[in-house]
Amino acid sequence: MGTAARLSGYLAVLALLFGVAWWVGAATGEPGTLPADTVAAGAGHGHPGGHIESSATVDSAGVLASAAGYTLVPQGTTTFLPGTPAELAFTVSGSDGQPVTAFDVDHERLLHLVVVRRDAAGFQHLHPALGPDGVWRVPLTLPAAGVYRAYADFVPTGGPPLVLGVDLFAPGDFAPIAFPPSRVAEVDGYQVRLDGELVPGGPSQVFATVSLNGAAVTDLEPYLGAFGHLVVLRQSDLAYLHVHPDAAPPGPADRSGPGVAFTAEVPTPGGYRLFFDFQHGGVVRTTEFTVGAGR
Repeated sequence: MGTAARLSGYLAVLALLFGVAWWVGAATGEPGTLPADTVAAGAGHGHPGGHIESSATVDSAGVLASAAGYTLVPQGTTTFLPGTPAELAFTVSGSDGQPVTAFDVDHERLLHLVVVRRDAAGFQHLHPALGPDGVWRVPLTLPAAGVYRAYADFVPTGGPPLVLGVDLFAPGDFAPIAFPPSRVAEVDGYQVRLDGELVPGGPSQVFATVSLNGAAVTDLEPYLGAFGHLVVLRQSDLAYLHVHPDAAPPGPADRSGPGVAFTAEVPTPGGYRLFFDFQHGGVVRTTEFTVGAGR
């Protein structure tokens, strides 16, 4: 075969490969682009009545540090000695790079901070204090070595509801925990049972039922404007879903129980970790569950 013929054949192969690559890119989207349900998966701020506010174009589900012009910016260290009390400080900056100082009250707080290790262990639900300089501060102890995710759940005044996240670090030997499926949890003599199925792609109703030493608890106290508080994390990427009971907000003197109903939306099949906070006898307690969706 002559040189011209070989060159012509080589160029034809290159053209074919380019055409295939262009077709694949057109069919699947730009390289590195996350599908919308990946970015917004599990995102949302649940409200009584089963309404869940969420937007695939805004909510980051805690897997991003920046969204809708807002950025979660640590101030000071993000490394903590395991088991040693310290302080976590951060700002939420706007599109101008300046700290945001105006936030709407959402479920009785200006900002909810959730911290959990990357294997979905060590869950904490905290409420930092906002300084006049726009810096949020909260005491924090990371209980064991590992990488942790910190989620800031807030509504900037005039902006959309957001969940932004950053990683925190606790140096030392780390062995991830594998959580088997679980629907019953115990804490301080209380037993909480979780009923209902998570159905991907639509609303799912789940029920948490609280008993104490075998007797139904019928005088649960309001906590954050409801009789219970639920956080759901997708195990594959720790995408964050925040839901609340279906019932209307109770008054301060109201009591209820033993069951609390929630409506949640999970976007994909897979494993989820659920963390249920409830208040009884003036003490807030947390139970945790591991549930599969679409399996």
